[in-house]
Amino acid sequence: MSCQLVEIFKTQHGSVHQCNLKNVFRLEFGGHHSFFKISDFLDFIKRVNQIDIAEMAKNMSRNADIAILMPHYTERCFLLTITDILNLREILNGAKFMVQLNSIIRECLHSLV
Repeated sequence: MSCQLVEIFKTQHGSVHQCNLKNVFRLEFGGHHSFFKISDFLDFIKRVNQIDIAEMAKNMSRNADIAILMPHYTERCFLLTITDILNLREILNGAKFMVQLNSIIRECLHSLV
């Protein structure tokens, strides 16, 4: 069974695609791609959004301007600067919004039938 990817959201920094056959999302970011089950994808979005960018920016310690995330059930480790975090948030939150919007539209269309 091959994966037929449908683009969910895209920026100049990356994209999110969905495969309905395998029930996964594919994140393309930083020249790499990672596959996520739906629950793991939502958890990853939550973890990225919880990073305190203001604290990173004002903290003068040597490693404060880097965040390291290792999402569940992926082989990838994300080493993120503040700019990377902002770009990744844009991609992830845009994808989450599009998925939610699609669900709302389906519910509305289904209620009309």
